[in-house]
Amino acid sequence: MVLACLAACFLWGSAFPCVKIGYELFGIDAADVPSILAFAGLRFTIAGAMVAVGMSLATRRAFVPERRDLPAIGALSLAQTIVQYVLFYVGLANCAGVTSSILEASNSFLCVLIAALVFRFERLTGRKVLGCLIGFAGVVLVNVTGEGGGLSFSLAGEGMVLLSTVAAAASSNLAKLFSRSHDPVLLSGWQFLFGGLVMLAVGLAAGGHVAPADLANPLPALALLAYLGFISAAAYSLWSATLAVNPVSRVAVFGFMNPVFGVLLSAVLLGETNVVSPAVAVAALVLVSVGIVIVNRPERA
Repeated sequence: MVLACLAACFLWGSAFPCVKIGYELFGIDAADVPSILAFAGLRFTIAGAMVAVGMSLATRRAFVPERRDLPAIGALSLAQTIVQYVLFYVGLANCAGVTSSILEASNSFLCVLIAALVFRFERLTGRKVLGCLIGFAGVVLVNVTGEGGGLSFSLAGEGMVLLSTVAAAASSNLAKLFSRSHDPVLLSGWQFLFGGLVMLAVGLAAGGHVAPADLANPLPALALLAYLGFISAAAYSLWSATLAVNPVSRVAVFGFMNPVFGVLLSAVLLGETNVVSPAVAVAALVLVSVGIVIVNRPERA
């Protein structure tokens, strides 16, 4: 479970800087919402196709949903791919990748709350709350001690990202619910395919475009788009399969690693080397790790 969760979180963490780079390589302005939606839709369509084709080859049979799978796929497509990522992509285009990572981290805490208070999957214990708060403190530390210090907030930027975390937390619990009677990897792949096609169609119909800015050398843009598709295909398949067989709280708390990886990879890929010091990064990793250990400790008999 630990390796699967950490691998998924590393992939998701790399999405923060890669989406920013993608906007540059495809010449997409932060105010060009239709193109942002089309870009996101194409990414998720590719992700869904990767899962469907990859699993078909691995299992040597067509990895397609049955009629009984369609309502679950539709619900996840709406909550996870369409609502969550429309809000996330629009918000990320209007705020710093590092700043948005702290808001995304609240998803883990919301996941635990929704699992206990709405879906009743498990009890909300003091230990789980403590672990989440310690993990969240690590995310806060790595963000507010960076260059410029403090956080900014705007409805079109951070507000959209925050709302996307609510949709993400709800969709994680829906995935847990549906995995009781459906293949979680099948749901993950096909909800991306359906949701991605909807976002792509809406973005293009609204006047958006998805084409490499440098048509003379499109390979870097296309390679990045393929990697973004792989992020979604691999990370969500791992996450959904892990959620299917583990309590939501034990899995969700690993989500605090997303922004930590995001900050570190932003420093490497975007050159944001002054955002956070190595000492602060280590301290944040320690806090997040402690939070994960606390939540995952077995209950005393």
